[in-house]
Amino acid sequence: MTTSKRTSPPEQTALEEAYPTTVEGLVLEERLGYALRRAQLKVFKHFNEAMREHDIRPAQFSSLVVIEGYPGVTQSSLAQTLSIDPPRVVSLINSLEERGLALRVRCKRDRRSHGIFLTKSGEALVERLKGLAERSDLEATQSLSEIERRQLLTLLRKIYVPETQDD
Repeated sequence: MTTSKRTSPPEQTALEEAYPTTVEGLVLEERLGYALRRAQLKVFKHFNEAMREHDIRPAQFSSLVVIEGYPGVTQSSLAQTLSIDPPRVVSLINSLEERGLALRVRCKRDRRSHGIFLTKSGEALVERLKGLAERSDLEATQSLSEIERRQLLTLLRKIYVPETQDD
């Protein structure tokens, strides 16, 4: 049985423990998932502030950029590219269509699938959003030098981009 070496009254200790302000000295400091999540929260906070005027969320922005880069992309390809559940992509595309930013067009080769395209409004908006997103990224990572920022992106891509197999 171990004994406690605390000399503070239990009420004072409980109060201090109820309001931590740092994870210093805790295992969380060494966990990649924790660090990634904290960084994501900061980056998304900046992103959401930058996109507030346009009412665009991160998944909508990513979808618009992929649709711009791959006009006619199918919903299933979009879901796979962005690692989003297919049912969620359906509602995402529905919302973009309702806003007049994207539209589905039935594929000629496979009448069961639809290609997704940006409307003229969507094309104009995505150009503006890309600039806002870039500024948002720079503001969120202002404590990094440009070299550190590029290194961070390179290292993060190594985590999420699948390795290619050498034949």
